[in-house]
Amino acid sequence: MASRTISRLLPAVDTHDGAGVRLRRALGAHPGLRLDPLLMLDAFSSDNPGDYIGGFPDHPHRGFETVTYILDGHMLHEDHLGNRGNLMAGGVQWMTAGRGIIHSEMPQQTEGRLRGFQLWINLPAKEKMKPAGYRDITPDEIPVVRPLGGGMIKVIAGDLVQEGKLAAKGPISGGATEPFYFDVTLPLGAHCSILMPSGHSALLYCFEGTLRVEGVGVPTATTAILAEGDRVNLDASESEGRCLLIGGKPLGEPVVQAGPFVMNTRQEIEQAIHDYQMGRLTA
Repeated sequence: MASRTISRLLPAVDTHDGAGVRLRRALGAHPGLRLDPLLMLDAFSSDNPGDYIGGFPDHPHRGFETVTYILDGHMLHEDHLGNRGNLMAGGVQWMTAGRGIIHSEMPQQTEGRLRGFQLWINLPAKEKMKPAGYRDITPDEIPVVRPLGGGMIKVIAGDLVQEGKLAAKGPISGGATEPFYFDVTLPLGAHCSILMPSGHSALLYCFEGTLRVEGVGVPTATTAILAEGDRVNLDASESEGRCLLIGGKPLGEPVVQAGPFVMNTRQEIEQAIHDYQMGRLTA
């Protein structure tokens, strides 16, 4: 079996989105920095309410999925379908925009730390216009595995395979892109080996400390794009570390994006914009 190595290191880019929310763009800072089928990964973390209090007021999406994972704090989300929920620390919202959704994500705190991530995953052409939907995943629905080498892995999506055996199945599985999404914490001196499907794109985003992949360090606020292979070997020989390990099956389709719309052709993008302007995005 071939262990994955690092093909590229990408420092996260400071930016802002929504109503002035400060964040770090870990993937997708420009079109050349996507990783099929992963379009974008944003990380937000601040103790200063001024960095997050504006939140993400009503905005549209079409053509892809969004995955919001909250580590600290909590956010209220609402959409045009009448769905409403409070995303708490440790929870995940997995939303399929499909043909169209208009929603908001607003912090429900005026002090303290808000920390989390939002991932965008592309949909294949045949699914871009399917009905919108979402799933709220509570912390107790997310399996926690403790590898033999130490540490902890939260399994948000996909199958976690270790030592040749299925260790846990995430609450989200299957779909066109067969995504996996793991939150990995390793104390100093710990190590683990995680199997993953050969042929899937994969990245590691380190957000605490430093982790090493085949001897190469991945520091805080850095994305490591992983080369082909069927496993990744991680160790915390330099310091303790925590990362997201995310991947999916490439779609191999054209990607045309205009802000919150991701389609396959410019004509489809123009149609999405027109539909939104005419109030027909979600019809």
